Amino acid sequence: MHSDLSTKTIPTDERLIMALDVPDAEAARELVRAIGPACRFYKIGLELFMAGGYFELVEWLRGEGKRVFCDLKFFDVPETVARAVRRLRERQVDFATVHGNDTMLEAAAREKGETMKILAVTVLTSLDRSDLDALGFVCDVEELVLARARKALRLGCDGVISSGLEAPRLRAELGENFLVVTPGIRPVDNRPVDDQKRTVDIEQAFRNGADYVVIGRPIRDAADPRVAAEEAQRQIAAVFG
Repeated sequence: MHSDLSTKTIPTDERLIMALDVPDAEAARELVRAIGPACRFYKIGLELFMAGGYFELVEWLRGEGKRVFCDLKFFDVPETVARAVRRLRERQVDFATVHGNDTMLEAAAREKGETMKILAVTVLTSLDRSDLDALGFVCDVEELVLARARKALRLGCDGVISSGLEAPRLRAELGENFLVVTPGIRPVDNRPVDDQKRTVDIEQAFRNGADYVVIGRPIRDAADPRVAAEEAQRQIAAVFG
């Protein structure tokens, strides 16, 4: 089996990022408590930001010894993006996303500091070929992802958000010296009909070159989220074992 397995010194149990896609901060805390030690890295996005208590949740997660990925996909005037990233840096966030043009990415990279990683969004995993056609992108999806990733790394970003389907091309052409974070992970034998279209399973994502995978619904909606997270961790450990 072809493999672009990550060789970075990342603790195996931190390669799983759990997406806290829940209605409010208290629901997020309840889910984190339910999962317990089975997950050490959490992604908090736009829904929780709009629900209130977002930064209190960031502080709580850090107090619980968790790593934090703020997935807010900044897209604004470059100076505004720079100031927003500076605020996140002050809160000791681990990852943050930017979904903008060259000057936005450059502004974010300039303010990230020594420890926070800036991840550029390439093409959302909720988009397929017909969606890109409707948006006016006539190029191949892989070519678009590669072009955006190449540009982001040149501008100082630390990595990209990319579907596992495009990760092998990124690794083949851009090497190992950047982060690939792959969302939209679905069990290979049970991919639900939902808004994620370009999906892979855990093993395929890592063998395609991902450094981290983001899993939300398959863990959140499981009968026992801790058991589901533990199973994901077992699959990750098997890949890297």
